[in-house]
Amino acid sequence: MSINILMPALSPTMTEGKLAKWHVKVGDAVKSGQVICEIETDKATMEVEAVDEGKIGQILVEEGAEGVKVNAVIAVLLEEGEKDVAKSTAPAAAAPAPKAEEKPAAPAPAAAPAPAAKPTASPGGTRIFASPLAKRIAAEKGIDLASLQGSGPNGRIVKADVENAKPGAAPAAAAPKAAPKAAAPAPAAGGQPVFVAPGDSRVPHTSIRKVIARRMLESKQTVPHFYLTVDFEIDALLTARTAINAVVEKKGTKVSVNDMVIKACAKALRDHPECNASWTEDEMIQYGAVDISVAVATDRGLITPIVRNADMKGLAQISIEMKDLASRAKSGKLKLEEFQGGGFTISNLGMFGIRDFGAIINTPQAMILAVGAGEERVVVRKGEMVVRNIMSCTLAVDHRVVDGALGAQFLQTLKAYIEQPAAMLA
Repeated sequence: MSINILMPALSPTMTEGKLAKWHVKVGDAVKSGQVICEIETDKATMEVEAVDEGKIGQILVEEGAEGVKVNAVIAVLLEEGEKDVAKSTAPAAAAPAPKAEEKPAAPAPAAAPAPAAKPTASPGGTRIFASPLAKRIAAEKGIDLASLQGSGPNGRIVKADVENAKPGAAPAAAAPKAAPKAAAPAPAAGGQPVFVAPGDSRVPHTSIRKVIARRMLESKQTVPHFYLTVDFEIDALLTARTAINAVVEKKGTKVSVNDMVIKACAKALRDHPECNASWTEDEMIQYGAVDISVAVATDRGLITPIVRNADMKGLAQISIEMKDLASRAKSGKLKLEEFQGGGFTISNLGMFGIRDFGAIINTPQAMILAVGAGEERVVVRKGEMVVRNIMSCTLAVDHRVVDGALGAQFLQTLKAYIEQPAAMLA
């Protein structure tokens, strides 16, 4: 009996995804646990493994298809000895025509968007995006598509736009330069449309970018942020890091300042468990484990892999794990459990020379630490001006979970660990 391979739900928030790549083709034999395709979810690109053995009988969703709903059938797996699905269901007379047999393998939903993406050119040379049906109706009614403003995705002209237009509508021949602005508006969220001029590019949103945008907007709109900034003297930390690396480099690793910040934040959260929490409408959730999310920039957007139980790990182990997590985050190879959850986030832009900044809380967490660059600054100590290495950090806090005094106490504890690094190793 054939087995349907379904689009999996690879994260709790996933409702649809993009079938990024097939690793098998029709006729291939697969084993349980073998990677058969890659799915781009709302978080990352993840590999999907076969759960049964058999032969690929049909591939129903083409590589590159977007908006594939969770639990939709993407392929059919034939069990041992079972005939090809298409051949077993086709009439005998149709057997010599393989092209006819393969038609069921390409359902209309996956193939329909392709022709709609082809733009038409107006007489003035402007690219006009319209559906094939809209083009046909416009031709029948004598309507110039360049005179219409599309209401479809990315300003595409659809059937309703043409049907609502007056027959014979066309732009004035004496003013061809007005057509580009009227013909290519891109809908903007909550504001005026963005007019696309010749030479501008349209870059479709990825699933990850859409989710990042939605979550950041929700965080700023629904979470009462407040910010606390502290300057840390990191001379002792830099000295300790040099001494630590003299030992661990022999083992093939190297501890960074960010690794030490992860450890210090984890220790401070263990000292202030009420900060390691999330808000819900009915109760506060205080986490037993100290799991630190670390923001990693990728070409698909921001991903926050997690260092689990960071308060209980040594700096060398944190360094090794962080390098591995960051590498796989950039290549889209993280497992679900490696970026889902966490109780606190660190975002570090110091390597770009950013002195200080405020980050947006990574909900449902209650705090995020924005780490700036360490730099030499002149400070006053005991009435004298001296040069110290200073690192400015800004803590963004959810006021529903942590009030100002508690946030300040957390930063005092963190400051003690950063400026006296031996304490975090005790």
